[in-house]
Order: sequence, then structure tokens, then C-alpha cells
Amino acid sequence: MNPSATSGPVEVGELLRQRGILTEKQLEQVRRRQARSGLPQHRVIVELNYASEEDTYRALAELHQMPFVDVSALELDPEILKEVPLKLVFHYRLLPLRREGDVLTVAVSEPPMPMEQGNLRLMLHRPLEFVLSTPSAIQATLRRHFGLGAETIQQLRDERGTEDTTVETVFDVNPAEDDPAVQASIARLVDQILMEALRLDATDIHIEPYPDAIRLRYRIDGVLRTVPVPAGLRKLHAPLVSRLKIMARLNIAEKRLPQDGRIAMKTGNEAYDLRVSVLPTCHGEALCLRVLGRQSLFLDLGQLGMEPEQEALMRQLVELPQGMVLLTGPTGSGKTTTLYAALAQANDEGRKIITIENPVEYQLEGVAQIQTREEIGLTFASGLRAVLRHDPDVILIGEIRDPETAEIAVRAAQTGHLVFSTLHTNDSVTTVTRLLEMGIEPSVLGSSLVASIAQRLAQRICRHCMERDAELPADLRAEMAQAVGRPESELQAWRGRGCVECHQRGYRGRVALFEFFVLNEELADLIEPGVKAGRLREAARRHGWRSLRENGWLKVQQGLIAVAELQRLTRRVRAVAG
Repeated sequence: MNPSATSGPVEVGELLRQRGILTEKQLEQVRRRQARSGLPQHRVIVELNYASEEDTYRALAELHQMPFVDVSALELDPEILKEVPLKLVFHYRLLPLRREGDVLTVAVSEPPMPMEQGNLRLMLHRPLEFVLSTPSAIQATLRRHFGLGAETIQQLRDERGTEDTTVETVFDVNPAEDDPAVQASIARLVDQILMEALRLDATDIHIEPYPDAIRLRYRIDGVLRTVPVPAGLRKLHAPLVSRLKIMARLNIAEKRLPQDGRIAMKTGNEAYDLRVSVLPTCHGEALCLRVLGRQSLFLDLGQLGMEPEQEALMRQLVELPQGMVLLTGPTGSGKTTTLYAALAQANDEGRKIITIENPVEYQLEGVAQIQTREEIGLTFASGLRAVLRHDPDVILIGEIRDPETAEIAVRAAQTGHLVFSTLHTNDSVTTVTRLLEMGIEPSVLGSSLVASIAQRLAQRICRHCMERDAELPADLRAEMAQAVGRPESELQAWRGRGCVECHQRGYRGRVALFEFFVLNEELADLIEPGVKAGRLREAARRHGWRSLRENGWLKVQQGLIAVAELQRLTRRVRAVAG
């Protein structure tokens, strides 16, 4: 269990340097950080992101002559998990894996000291064999089998002395309650839910009550994923909701009406805003928390993932003196990020920029931002009229929802203002037909609309476990070859196998797909009442228009997204015969 004293490296960093994973300069930086912080060297390496967690802990296991096991890839027997009391499991962060005769094999994330090994053997009354795994793999496995917050709920049961799960425990979440242990436990449970969401880079947290259970889901890379929770969480639903309401400064006594609020929080140097929505349902109040990272917003057009010609075109649009640029796409497709990046590009001392939004998600330096308040009459339309009297050069309208707002926005784009906004349509071309349906005159629309941009966010393939995807049907190969302009023999597709770094999902992060529809004189002349989107699309293709799906195939060829992800986002529905 101890590093060899006779030969070989005596530290994790040196072993990783010998394997070409760390450079000499990085190793020196690790040693300096280790000396200042007092942390073990392997933790410093992972913290600095100089090596993957798996590579680092494999090296640590080798130095301590311990087997390394990726526990996240194992199917564990529930009976074996009962071999160790829950208190010990969470206190020592250990995971029972298998039993051979009398010997129990347990996975740990840190090599235990000899005294710890002896204590564990005495407490469990059996010989133990220790193997090493990564902290994130053990943490994820514990949550998968015991549920998020299991440790807190178990502690709460112990503190209140109740093990009878058939009797509902009632908590008074009044801040003046005399039982601080209960308050602390509920607060700790909420913190665990929020911290896990941040750890997994979730954009939304859903807490949904049902008759006998609570479902907790995180939206990660655009897809909702269920997070296992302990069975006892159902009894804690009411105090859990009350705790979040208090944090969001909402009325905890009101349980019949929807409520909206906001929570400001931070972890380390990162600040976040949580947009809280409470919705009454048949079985209690459901919560949705949108996670807004104040410091994670891309404010550089070069970071959005556009193709080079798309980025160059976007920079030209931002510099225009007047006109209207619209972004389309479903909720959560990154429209706000793209708009704010455009505003950051347009933001200079010679231009006045005003936004009207609902809500103001991010605060931009040097930009006057207005939040609508419909209850007092401050709507997009009324706010936009006031904005136009304030001598702006660039205007951002959060969303064009109604004919009145659309009419004012179009007129503003004709009178010396550059207008950015969003509209809900399926693609870039149908923006024209949608605005015509809202009552905009064809001649006015043709002279004010400069470009419509459709956007989607696709899950990016994990760089640590990407592998070639050989299963590409013939019809898709032909389509991809045409889209990327290469012979089928030169096509390549990738997918994520699933690993510790991506929590076995095969995806890590997201990349944006864009579709640009830029109006010219020919296209503007085609705009008339009842014009079909297909006719506009056909004409636009002659001027270089490419669909979202075609641009997505470029991302497949570049190894950024998988074919399955492109199919999910842009799947074509074929008629079924019969």
C-alpha cells in the first residue's frame, strides 16, 4: 500500500510527466500550488485540469500498489451494498463492490492510512481489500444507488429519532423554529441539490411531486436527466419548497397560485442567478430553477461555434447602421447568448444601446437594460415606444410576441435603428411568413428585415472517449457527402463511448448550429401576401443558403457532434405507406 522506496517515481506528478501527460513546467506549477495549499499533489493536478481525473488516479493507484477500478461502469449487487452501514459509506466515501468468502472488496477515492484500514476492519468485523477509484465516479455511483441527499435524510432521521417510514414527518420551516438541527438539515439538502446541478453543468433544475415520490431532474446539455433520490424525500417536499421560497423571497403561505422569484448564489469565485418558478399541481408545488451563470456568458462572437463565413457575416450585421436581425429557435437554444455576444461586439462609445427584456438574464456593462412589468403596463410594445424617444442606435427586444411589438420593431428598423430580437419559428425562412401573418406589410418587411438566423444547441461529443462511428446507413452517407462536399470514402463520424469525465453520457458541453437567411433585392421582391416558405427557400439556396441540417453535417465531419444528435435535432419525418 506504500510507494516503493527502492526505485521509480515517488509522486503522482513525476509519474504523469514520465508518461507525457504533464510537462516539466506544469509539474513545477503543481509543486508550487501544493506547497502553498497543503493539498495532496493528485488533487492539485485535477484542480488545475492538467490531467484527467482518471489518468491522475490511475497513477495514484500504481504508486500505492492498489488496483484501479472505474466503479461508474459496474453493475453493483444491492445486497452487497447493504454490507456496510450507510453512515460508514458516506463518512469514508467507500463503496462495497463484491464479497469473496469472508473478504469484502471496497472502493475508496483516497488510499487509506493503515490506522483507517484497521478501524474499518474492526467496525465491519471482516477482512477488507481496498481498490482505488476516482472521487467523481464514487460520488456518482453513491448517488445512483442511494439517491442525492441520502446522507442528509439519514442524518435527519437519526436526529429526530424516527425510522418509521409509514408515518409522515411534519416540519415547521418557520425561521424562528426552535429546532435548529431540522433547519440546518433542510438547508443542507437544498445546498446539495443546487451544488450537484452546478457540478453537472445543469441549466435547469426540476423538482416534481407525485403521490408517493419526488422526481428530481436536471437539464444537462439540453436533455432532461433524472437524478435518483432517496425514498424519504417525499416527506420532505413541503419544507424543501418552503426553504427555496424563503431563499427566493416568495410567499411561503401562498400555495394556490404560481409564483416567480430569483436567488443569487455563488460558489468559489463563480456567481450565479437562479430564476425560480413555483407551480401548484395536484400533489403539491412543482419547482423549476433556471441556472444563469453570470460569468459563463460568451461575449465573443468567435466563441459561439459559427463556421468562419457565418462569423464574418455576423460581424457585418452587427456593424450595420440600421435594419432588423432576428434569431429564431426553441427555448434553451442559446438565442440570448448569441444576441448578447452581438451586443458586446456592437458596444462602443459611439453607439447607444438599449434593451427591453423579460427577464434581464445577464447585465452588460455600458448597456441600458429594461425589464418589462406587464402588471403595471410596461410591456414590450409600450417600453419600445419609450426606448425610441431615448435616441438609441441599437435596440434589443427580448421577444416579438404580438403584432403591435412587431410593427414598432419594423418601423424602428426603417428609421435609423439597428434592431435585434427573437421570434419563435422552426427555421430562418419561415420568419418571413410569420411576420406577414402578424400583419406586417410586405414592402415594409422587405425593406427592414436584414437577416433571420435559426439556432440550435447540440450536445458535443466528449473528447476523452470519442471513437469512430461505423454505423452510418447508406442514405445518410449520401446526404452527408452532399452536405460536406466530399466523396463518401472521406466521410468520418464519431460518437462518445462514455467515461468518467462525461459521467458515462458520451457527451460533454454543447456546440451551436446556425442557419443564416440573408435578404437581398431578389428575395425582398418575392415577399408578398401568401408567399410560400418553400419558394423563398429555393431562391435563397441560389444565393448560398444552407439548412440547419446541412450545417450540422459539417459539425459531424469535424468530430464535434454525433450522427444520433444531429438526427435528434433535425430529424426528418417520412410518410408511412399504407
